[in-house]
Amino acid sequence: MSRVAPIALTCGEGAGIGPDLCVMVAQSARTYPLVCLADQDLLAARARQLGLPCTLHALASGAHGAVQAAAPVAHAAGHLSVLHLPLAAPVTAGRLDTRNARHVLALIDRAVDGCRSGEFAAMVTAPVHKGVINDAGVHFSGHTEYIAERCGAAQPVMLLVADTLKVALATTHLALRAVPDAISRAGLLAVLRVLSGELAQLWGIARPRIAVCGLNPHAGEGGHLGQEEQQIIEPAVRAARAAGLNVYGPVPADTLFVPRHLQECDAVLAMYHDQGLPVLKHAGFGTAVNVTLGLPIVRTSVDHGTALDLAGTGRAEVGSLQAALALAAQLAPRRR
Repeated sequence: MSRVAPIALTCGEGAGIGPDLCVMVAQSARTYPLVCLADQDLLAARARQLGLPCTLHALASGAHGAVQAAAPVAHAAGHLSVLHLPLAAPVTAGRLDTRNARHVLALIDRAVDGCRSGEFAAMVTAPVHKGVINDAGVHFSGHTEYIAERCGAAQPVMLLVADTLKVALATTHLALRAVPDAISRAGLLAVLRVLSGELAQLWGIARPRIAVCGLNPHAGEGGHLGQEEQQIIEPAVRAARAAGLNVYGPVPADTLFVPRHLQECDAVLAMYHDQGLPVLKHAGFGTAVNVTLGLPIVRTSVDHGTALDLAGTGRAEVGSLQAALALAAQLAPRRR
């Protein structure tokens, strides 16, 4: 048991593999305190469905909603402390229900608020389903943007980590046709400042070297395959270097993502989601971690989605959640 500020683990979409992962991660003893934010009955039902022994310890909330400081947090294998937030409707594994969309958001809200107050040391998120949240009438483009808005963070940056490979994104959850219009000199400079600063603070890299991808094939081929490199990305890189950042590019993505070039940098800045993440996930799918930079709190997440077809089957892989929890525990003391 521990009275050190715990990590908050949000259960995510109840119809997906989030509940599975929560009870699966509880099967191993932990060196850090952990509190799962979820509907306790859902976790108990999913544990029974999976045939996993899991004793759930309910944590009470104080008068202002905070977990009582004296409440012990379970570390032992087969035990999990739970802060109960009730579902709006019963859950069936694999079947989405718009009635529970606001419950999913309430889990995130509670974790963010607890991190900001010091009640939680960090937050780790199981996957949510963007479609069902939007179908419920709530505009939601992803955890990254939602948490940043709740924290009042002006420039969140999505970073995926797989062992030594780190890939950040200049744009996140956008339709591909919207990406060129979303890239600007000022925006890229802001992302590079956050990325460089966070690599220094959270990973202890004194002067991180960041490679910047081009947007177009062959980084625009001197303007013949697009003007964004010459008009936007190159000026942003020059401005970043003038500001003292250790940055270079734009480099064609098909050239940059080879071992020889990756060994020369601490992180890569990709221009859009499916430029950088396929390489990252090929390198470390199942053990990679999503980290949101630019926040006043530590937030990590799994590198995959809700996997509705795997929910309740026992075939979900818990490796990415274990890695996300371990990284959150590592980074939390470094967040000032």
